[in-house]
Amino acid sequence: MGYVYIIQSLKNSRYYIGSTNNLERRIEEHNLGKSGYTKLTKPFKLMFYQKYSSLKEARQIEYKLKKLKSKQIVERIILDGRIRID
Repeated sequence: MGYVYIIQSLKNSRYYIGSTNNLERRIEEHNLGKSGYTKLTKPFKLMFYQKYSSLKEARQIEYKLKKLKSKQIVERIILDGRIRID
């Protein structure tokens, strides 16, 4: 099982997209500063997550979302409550 998640920094309001096989542990790692990319912008609030049948599938979706580099798409996902990639 895998998850794609979106967290938002409470420090600068920026979003971060990630994937994991253990959502609770991963969010805790972000908030403890154990993730190099996000350690300077902690704490974070979990804004969205979606479950997938495998971590591989979740990583593929994460990669596609990151390639889009669109705050509008991220905010639409949060609002809609689901990821739709065509």
